[in-house]
Amino acid sequence: MKLFTIAMDLLFPRKCPFCTRILDDQQAPLCPACQPRLPWLTGAASVRKPEFVTQCVSPLFYRGRVVDSIHRYKFGCTPAYAYPYGILMAQCIQDHFQEPFDLITWVPLSRKRLRERGFDQAEKLARVVGKLLDTPVIPVLRKVRHTAQQSLLTDPAARKANALNAYEVLPGPDLAGKRVMLIDDVTTSGATFSECARVLRMEGAESIFAGALAQAGTKNEN
Repeated sequence: MKLFTIAMDLLFPRKCPFCTRILDDQQAPLCPACQPRLPWLTGAASVRKPEFVTQCVSPLFYRGRVVDSIHRYKFGCTPAYAYPYGILMAQCIQDHFQEPFDLITWVPLSRKRLRERGFDQAEKLARVVGKLLDTPVIPVLRKVRHTAQQSLLTDPAARKANALNAYEVLPGPDLAGKRVMLIDDVTTSGATFSECARVLRMEGAESIFAGALAQAGTKNEN
């Protein structure tokens, strides 16, 4: 397996997801040039508290090259970005939460959006984070109503209405008393996380935490 990995790195070397240059260190999540230039969030600035969510954390602010990178990930057929993104997210989660989670899950796409995109970007992030945190990753939610993209809505009330009743819990998972980490790529008003957390709490989850690669909006917005 190690020889296979080395061969793949030689044939298809990993690139920095933020500037697309080939990484000198193929195990690093980004290049040394981008490291000081990214809009990092640390301490209290990296934390938000959407309704029904105990705490939501993100390592990056959604601006500049972070926006371009995430657009390439979601719309430019670069699902491999999930690996370096997941490293950044897992580190951020570890920095903020000491107690382990019972499971990790993600904010799912609608069937229509999944067909258009070809992959679920939040699921890929969740699976990388789960592997790095040694926590089971379980599909728990499904999107039952196709909605407008939250990024196209500027009013927080419109975002909340857009997400309302769009998700339900899949049959099977026992959430009673569980600590759940919910993953998505970007959060703005927190409306999507809030709606998913509300549904999970109705099914008995004890506490819902959330992690996103980047936070949009203002740094002081919840």
